[in-house]
Amino acid sequence: MAYILGLDTGGTFTDAALIETGSGALIAKAKAPTTRADLSIGLGQAINSVLEKLSADERPKLRRVCLSTTLATNAVVEGMGGRIGLVMIGFSESSLGKNNLGHSLGHDPVAFIDGGHKTDGKPQAQLDIAALEEFAKKHKNEISALALAGHFATRNPEHEIMARDLLREITGCPVTCSHELSSELGGPKRALTALLNARLINLLDRQITATKGILDQAGLVADLMVVKGDGSLISEDVACIKPVETILSGPAASISGAAHLAAVKDAIISDIGGTTTDITIMTNGTPRLSSKGATVGGWSTMVEAADIRTSGLGGDSEVRLMDRGVQGGVILGPRRSVPISSLAMTSPEIMKTLDEQLENPVPSATDARFVVPVFSGDPPDWLTRSEYRMALTCRDRGVSAISELAETRLALGAIDRLVSRGLVLIASFTPTDAAHILGHFDGFDKIAALKAGQLMARQRTGAGKRQAETPEQFSEMVLDQLSLQSSLSLVDAVNAHAGKPNDMSAQNPVLNSMIRAAIQQKKTPTNDDFLSARVKLHKPLVALGASAACYYPAIGAVLEAELIVPKDADVAGAIGAAVGSIRQSTRITITQPADGIFRVHLIKGPSDYSELEAALEHAERAACNEAELKAKAAGGTDIHTESFRKVDSIDVGGGKTLFIEAVVSATASAHIF
Repeated sequence: MAYILGLDTGGTFTDAALIETGSGALIAKAKAPTTRADLSIGLGQAINSVLEKLSADERPKLRRVCLSTTLATNAVVEGMGGRIGLVMIGFSESSLGKNNLGHSLGHDPVAFIDGGHKTDGKPQAQLDIAALEEFAKKHKNEISALALAGHFATRNPEHEIMARDLLREITGCPVTCSHELSSELGGPKRALTALLNARLINLLDRQITATKGILDQAGLVADLMVVKGDGSLISEDVACIKPVETILSGPAASISGAAHLAAVKDAIISDIGGTTTDITIMTNGTPRLSSKGATVGGWSTMVEAADIRTSGLGGDSEVRLMDRGVQGGVILGPRRSVPISSLAMTSPEIMKTLDEQLENPVPSATDARFVVPVFSGDPPDWLTRSEYRMALTCRDRGVSAISELAETRLALGAIDRLVSRGLVLIASFTPTDAAHILGHFDGFDKIAALKAGQLMARQRTGAGKRQAETPEQFSEMVLDQLSLQSSLSLVDAVNAHAGKPNDMSAQNPVLNSMIRAAIQQKKTPTNDDFLSARVKLHKPLVALGASAACYYPAIGAVLEAELIVPKDADVAGAIGAAVGSIRQSTRITITQPADGIFRVHLIKGPSDYSELEAALEHAERAACNEAELKAKAAGGTDIHTESFRKVDSIDVGGGKTLFIEAVVSATASAHIF
């Protein structure tokens, strides 16, 4: 008998689940607050709580620790991450306007370098080494990592590899090459994927280091693995090099956990955390993989992942007021905020500030809003002057009301940018606070939530009226909005799965009206309506997450769904991490640049053959070998490999065909559970 420890680090809570191998029985589970300033604190609490269930003789039987994390997903959704340098080889500046690449890059430095390749893998220009050296020397002290994208690098990665080696030597920074993350074409999309990977390297490295430190302190010798976005596992070493592959790691693990826990194989799965809600459709016990790559927070990537729709909506979503309309109202997310009720537990001095704000007869837009620094030491040198000064002030003052830190738009902008850099957090009213006020949850400080609710309720609409008469009424508004936004997201996910137009529900006034009416009807049933319509889910709705039992009964009722909240749904991600397996894939493309030449585009460079079958066989061997090597690097043993061929050709008549392209793919898998 042996054990596997599954860990799931979310934006709000860190979960642990101890699973017995073979039977899959849950031996113990634990939950602790995620401590972003020092991840080892929350991780340590969760891990040690579970280890207490094992005797000294049983602890050596813990063979493997599997970590799923929403840190990468949340960082992308919230626009967080370190400052990076982007190098575009053989692209024009217009490429920044494609696939939201420029928007994601923001103010981080970028260089456009001559070089790159043509569609046939031949160089289109010589690589400009001098320009690379100039860019590296200029920015090496202000960036934490670099991302490279070469023109048709998936057909020939030569220039990316040369640039990578040079940039590593000059800067000493981690360098991400786009061809290492995807074999697809589409330069700007590959560049975005590489950019996100570079931004996430430090974040994931911090978490893995913290986890290993806790295991060492406990005297445990266990392999550490990380869940990818498709639900499979990779070793810690691979995860540190390719952290972007852990985008949607948390929700992918939750899907595996749902399949393990729920007694249904076909269902709509919704996993609500503190920062995001992740929705997928499970068919025959498994999720569908996204054919276009993971899409998170509006960013379309080339990361292979389960077809999961992630929105910035969770129990800790920032509540934003609609203060320009006549009727008022609230919008939730996409940014996460520390709940006031939670902050009061660790910083009780905020109660005095809340009281002082309540004594002020004039409401302010910054009421019940605080800044929480999550860094120590000196701020990064690459911050702007205003950001650096604000970071120092936040560090020195500790938890502070925004009104005390920022009296101008410039100062408020600096705080927002520090939030996006992951250096500070905002604390404000959230659905978690609303749940405390209405008695649905009691884990934190209800008095603090009530004070913050009073401050929010007295804020004014565009017509000069109060947003709500009481904090209870305001809390109802917040949870109704949570039901509305969640329902619309579920409708979008179902439409996307069916191949119908999606991402339009929020802009559909009829659908909005129908769901709002359903929410109201469930709260105060009446027979006064002459006309009604409904939205109904015809598959079971499986709700996961610590707050699922709090929020989803209302959502399930609105959508007239069969709601399932499985036992131990609060640690579904940790359970899913523990029962995962290894799966690595490789794709190799074959083109025909001229008659009688079939070009195999290998990672080490192109190779030509005169016969298609010979090219296919070589590509198949290379793909299987590469997939197996990747599976071994991911930590797999007893590996099984499958290969697939797809040859695209056109029938030109007379029994002849015209070759277009061939793709050979291989998948290597290994079970560890």
